[in-house]
Amino acid sequence: MGDPLSLAIQVSYYAAAFLFIMGLKRMSSPVTAASGIKWAGVGMVVATAITFAYPGLHNFMLMTTAIFIGGVLAWWTGKKVAMTDMPQMIALYNGMGGGSAAAISAVELLGGGEHSLVFMVLAVLGGFIGSVAFSGSMIAFAKLQGILRKDFRFRGQNIVNVLFLAAIAAYGAFIITGQTDSTTLALFYGLALVLGVTMTLPIGGADMPVVISLYNALTGLAVAFEGFVLNNAAMIIAGTVVGSAGTLLTQLMAKAMNRSLGNVLFAGFGGESAAGDAEGVTGTMKPIEATDVGVMMAFAQKVIIIPGYGMAVAQAQHKVWELTQLLKDRGVDVKFAIHPVAGRMPGHMNVLLAEAGVPYDLIYDAEEINADFESADVALVIGANDVVNPVARSDPSSPIYGMPILDADKAANCIVIKRGQGAGFSGIENLLFFLDNTRMLYGDGQAAVNELIQAVKEM
Repeated sequence: MGDPLSLAIQVSYYAAAFLFIMGLKRMSSPVTAASGIKWAGVGMVVATAITFAYPGLHNFMLMTTAIFIGGVLAWWTGKKVAMTDMPQMIALYNGMGGGSAAAISAVELLGGGEHSLVFMVLAVLGGFIGSVAFSGSMIAFAKLQGILRKDFRFRGQNIVNVLFLAAIAAYGAFIITGQTDSTTLALFYGLALVLGVTMTLPIGGADMPVVISLYNALTGLAVAFEGFVLNNAAMIIAGTVVGSAGTLLTQLMAKAMNRSLGNVLFAGFGGESAAGDAEGVTGTMKPIEATDVGVMMAFAQKVIIIPGYGMAVAQAQHKVWELTQLLKDRGVDVKFAIHPVAGRMPGHMNVLLAEAGVPYDLIYDAEEINADFESADVALVIGANDVVNPVARSDPSSPIYGMPILDADKAANCIVIKRGQGAGFSGIENLLFFLDNTRMLYGDGQAAVNELIQAVKEM
């Protein structure tokens, strides 16, 4: 802590870290989330600005240019990207964080010089984790964006990944012991990037919320390691906070699916190769007209709305809120039920409903609202599939057996808005669609809800 400049830099970094932590804390509630983002943003500005005062730096033009380009791109994408595309945007930004940590590691390792064993271990671990997070997040982005539409699996895939990991560990050991050259580093980082790809390619879209959360945790961990390497307090604290929060969120996502993280990563469930028809699914889907649904909802006492990815794709959240307001004006008790893994990222449905202006006191988690379904006149499902599939309770042979679901099937009437008769993103047939109390309202989510609005208005 010798000279005043070093003291000012360290104090600024701790102040930035404090702002990061406070921002993350405020993001835990929808009421304060917007201000939390601003707190964290101010922290990032402080950390970035004070870095220019760091002794020994000289590439100010390159730094300024990179910050300007990155800032403009972030501002433009933030303005232009639709809320429905937010999952892939988050996957992309996760990947960029991991890639940056890996790049820092590579620069430090290429710099040579005498370093402690702790320095070398953390640099290598940060480079490995950051590389996996980068390439894995890019594959997740491509899957969510629709660029990659298939899940690539082959016999012995997990064994191949273990062999990759063993080779990476061997090259990492060479690097840690000081046997560092450009070829060894290139092989180390190249294999780590390939491992991120081969780990993520088999994972289906239904598991993307868990995968995005996992790579977020890995990025935070990589940043924390590189913070130790650079002796940067802001990176250490921010990376640790992000890593721990991402790890906890990953565990919560996996728990919400009643599956272990290993099962998500290595079982090959969640995509096209998932089990097809579940046992016990018999009967036919029974269609219904929007006018009939409108009458049913207008004269109901309690309606529970369950949003899913179909609502996001149709950008129907604003129409859903308009329908809710009409029903509430008629004295109908309307609530929203949110499953933790609904959508393509953690909290996806909460974000969409908040964008539409739905009050937070109308939105309930699965554990809070499941008991209400038995007294509900109508459960309106908009584009959700696995999170309302009763086979999770009844069919031990189903891949989703044991997964906590929303009990939409226990409502007096269940209306499902769906584009067609497909099995959904995970490839598992939904028993809910065939039950006696379920009716299918086919069509685009926004158009179907608009028809319901018109039907209620005519009452």
